[in-house]
Amino acid sequence: MNAAFPLQALLDLSHERMDEAARTLGELVASERAVEEKLQLLENYRDEYRRRFMAAASQGLRPDEWRNFSIFLGRLDEAVQYQQRVVNDSRQRTAQGQQVWVEQRNQARAFDTLAERHQVKVARHEARQEQKQTDEHAAKRYRDQSPDED
Repeated sequence: MNAAFPLQALLDLSHERMDEAARTLGELVASERAVEEKLQLLENYRDEYRRRFMAAASQGLRPDEWRNFSIFLGRLDEAVQYQQRVVNDSRQRTAQGQQVWVEQRNQARAFDTLAERHQVKVARHEARQEQKQTDEHAAKRYRDQSPDED
């Protein structure tokens, strides 16, 4: 019996794909964190700018200052909304990457199971062969030791 696992190439490929999916997932998670941090920074900056605007408004603002504050706050709101879409897209890509990794892991596990079954089969066959040889050797010794009955 050939002891080599006939699907070894597929087993190796499935592990390579699983490793690549894991690397990709790691990159996606890191990217998601980065865009979430950027969103948090934008939200903090917008909130701080809004507080400054309110403080300045309580002191009294000229119409052009009011307009400038309002325009800039509008742009910050747009930036926050855009970054929120980026975060949502990043979360979707991460979820997809996680699904790909799970699928690749399951495929690798399936090939691992087949490889284990193959090894068990090979070990059983080798054990039977060894037992057969031991039995034949013992029978030969028995025949050699017993007197010939001619």
